Amino acid sequence: MNSTVLFTRRNENGLISSDNPGDIFPNWKGADERWLFLSPHDDDIICGCGLTFISALHCGITTFAGVVTNGKMGYCTPEERETIADVRRVECTNSFGELGLPKENLFFLGHDDGSLNVQAGRRFATGAPNEGPAIEGACGVQNSLVWLLRQTRPNRLFVPSITDLHPDHKFTNSEAMISIFHAQGTIWPELGEPIPEIPAIYEFATYSNFITPPTLRVRVSEDLFERKINGILQYKSQKQIDLTIKIQRENGVEEFIREAEFDVFDPQRCKKLFADAEK
Repeated sequence: MNSTVLFTRRNENGLISSDNPGDIFPNWKGADERWLFLSPHDDDIICGCGLTFISALHCGITTFAGVVTNGKMGYCTPEERETIADVRRVECTNSFGELGLPKENLFFLGHDDGSLNVQAGRRFATGAPNEGPAIEGACGVQNSLVWLLRQTRPNRLFVPSITDLHPDHKFTNSEAMISIFHAQGTIWPELGEPIPEIPAIYEFATYSNFITPPTLRVRVSEDLFERKINGILQYKSQKQIDLTIKIQRENGVEEFIREAEFDVFDPQRCKKLFADAEK
């Protein structure tokens, strides 16, 4: 069986479909395409946009995954409480291996699971308990994300929906947006060279609906869908894995993505609203 991928984009003129992502994604860079997927928890990419991730790899796009939290709140029995973070890191590595991601393209940022709101922003590291991972003498989610953006230099960034119920998902989205702003500037030079452009933003859904309807659909052949299932099966520590697989099979071989906008404030647009007052 030949593996196949079909991308469909919805716009004001209707629908356009193609097996060539260059026909669907604006400002296509060909061999220079670089896609970064941000995962609040280790299994959010594969469950929320696993088919899109697999499709990127299938199409030969340079692809990266960044796992923001350490999974320490993912234990299902008291005995797992002290070991689950290490277990889930192994499971996550195995899962992305099933998808075909090179090991060097998987980044673990290591922030505490369930409390990204406490670790938001950036501050100089002091070594205090629960301070979070340090990079170049500073800590905080923005510190990690600016560093990751400058390391991977994506032209497309995939993040969880801002409407998601889980606070870690919301904070991954919001911290990513301000981190883009920082990463394209010269601030914090120890974290790397500024990225050359603001990447296009795409949201995937896990727990909640999108804030506006999705604009992209990704549909794959059965063999690529089974690759996603095999990736989910690597999370053996998760007691609800059978339910997750059931839901994924019910959803089938397609998933949906929302194109978002990095909307920088522009006073010129506001002036137009008051143009009549000057007449």
